[in-house]
Parts: sequence; C-alpha cells; structure tokens
Amino acid sequence: MNKKTDIRKLVIISMLGAIAFILMLLEFPLWFVPAFYELDLSEVAVLIGGFSFGPVAAVMIEGIKVILNLIFTGSITMGVGELANFLIGLSFVVPASYMYKKHKTRKHAIIGLVVGTVSMATLGAILNAYLLLPAYAYFMSTPDMIYTVESFVYLGTQVNPLVTNLFTFLLFAVVPFNLIKGILTSAVVILIYKRVSVLIKAKDMAE
Repeated sequence: MNKKTDIRKLVIISMLGAIAFILMLLEFPLWFVPAFYELDLSEVAVLIGGFSFGPVAAVMIEGIKVILNLIFTGSITMGVGELANFLIGLSFVVPASYMYKKHKTRKHAIIGLVVGTVSMATLGAILNAYLLLPAYAYFMSTPDMIYTVESFVYLGTQVNPLVTNLFTFLLFAVVPFNLIKGILTSAVVILIYKRVSVLIKAKDMAE
C-alpha cells in the first residue's frame, strides 16, 4: 500500500511539474519593467504540490518545471536563466510549504506565503544584480553589439522614470515585480488549494 501511495505521489508531482511548465509559458508583461520581464503564475502549481506533500515535493516540482522549460524552449544563457528561476522560485515556495507542513491552518499558510513573497523579492534582486543580468549581457553580446548590465538598466529607464541606475532598477522594477508575482500567486493558491487538494490527496495521505 505504501509503495502504491509513493507511486501515486510521484505521478502527481510529475503532473504538477508539467502544469507548472505550461503556466510558465503563459506570461504577461507589467508596465514598469522592461519587456524581457514577464510575469507567470507557474508557482501556483508548485505551491499546491508543496502544500499537499511538503517542501521536498515543491523542490521536485520546481525542478521539473525548469528542466522542461530548458528542454522545450532553449536558453540563450546556457541554463543560467533557468537556474535563477529555480532558485528564486524555491525562495518562495519552500518557506510557504514548510510553514504549512508544520501547522496546516489557513493562518500559517498565509504567513508562509508572506514570508515566501518577501524572500523571493529579496533573492530575486540579489540574483538579478550578480547573476542574471550579467549572464544575459554576456550571452546576448555579439561582435557587432555589446550588452552590459547598464544596457538593461537603460531599458528599465525607458519604461520607469524612477530607474536611474542598477540600485533603483532593482528597487523600483525587480523587487515590485516579484512582490506582485508573490501576491497574485498567493491569492490564487488561497482561493483554490482546499478544493484542488481534495482531488489530489488520497485518504491514506490525509492530513
């Protein structure tokens, strides 16, 4: 019975990873960031898995999502963008899943989602500054066109007058972007989780 339960759990985790990948493709822009930043709600599927099975499952679903994205869409940054997406995603879903696993109440779910959102906004800014933007500049550069981090800051200035340098780019573009993503994702999860969890959890996995 335990083996059957484990197999069922792995199947559901794989399905949620595939759903997260599909949601990742459904991106839409926000007005205050350059066009290469697009918001998606793929973390909804990751959090549903994390709330149902714990933070380890959330890590697995996040991993499946970025691997599928790397396989099917390719990467101009040789996987750096997927790595950053993976790490930023984990900074959101792991705290939320962990807190909900410890105390499976609506209150702790909300607290976990708030902590995860703040964590994602913080780590997102750090990774953009020291990994993602430098990597994009490196891999997008050609002998005829050299990109730098300042090139992306300039693009930010064109759509957001508050952006004047890298620090303000992070403060007024990257951080709000991830805060909005966290808030929207959290709202959807709070609205649908209990209904969806009934469908994906067997009786022998009941809380």
